[in-house]
Amino acid sequence: MDKEVHPRYALSFTSGGLLSREGEIIAAVYLDSRDWQAARARVVDENLLQARSTSSLIRLARETIQRLEALDDGEIELLVDSSPTEQHHLMWAAACRRYTLIGDFAEEVLRERFLLMTPTLDTDDFDRFIAGKSLWHSELDDLKPSTRQKLRQTLFRMLREADLCTDAGAIVPAVMSERVAEILDRRTPSDLRFFPTTTPFTSSGSQVQR
Repeated sequence: MDKEVHPRYALSFTSGGLLSREGEIIAAVYLDSRDWQAARARVVDENLLQARSTSSLIRLARETIQRLEALDDGEIELLVDSSPTEQHHLMWAAACRRYTLIGDFAEEVLRERFLLMTPTLDTDDFDRFIAGKSLWHSELDDLKPSTRQKLRQTLFRMLREADLCTDAGAIVPAVMSERVAEILDRRTPSDLRFFPTTTPFTSSGSQVQR
């Protein structure tokens, strides 16, 4: 079987977790200029993320901006003017867009298990997901055990920080505000597919409530 028919997964999401605090700070800076390079320079020059070292500051700023760039300006504006829960949902959507692996896991494992009323997640679910995807993604076969463990730890940390999963592995239904649900549902297919929710999809080409 040809494993190169699918684009390679980006697997560089092990810096930090959901990065909601960093996302809010950098999004506000970006809105001053609507220029990501200018925003990055200001964040680094003024150490707005309060990092302990220049290297960690640069790494965090780069990773956060890469995720924020997956959002449009309307979503960025909402991120800055939103509640913590709304920020978590927007940053989770940003991570799912930036990293197809996370998006696939959210849609095919997190949401599916929730809809099938088997609302728990554990490390075996991640390992089975990776094993299945490795049939089409040779880069997953090349992962060191330590790297796979780090990816799994980071993904589950992001789920907990987004309030979509408990420490014990129970899936938490996403109680989304109307404005966040509406803005995420504008995309085709709907980005509501990344969440454990029964909110119906309404955008063109998306699914309906199951």
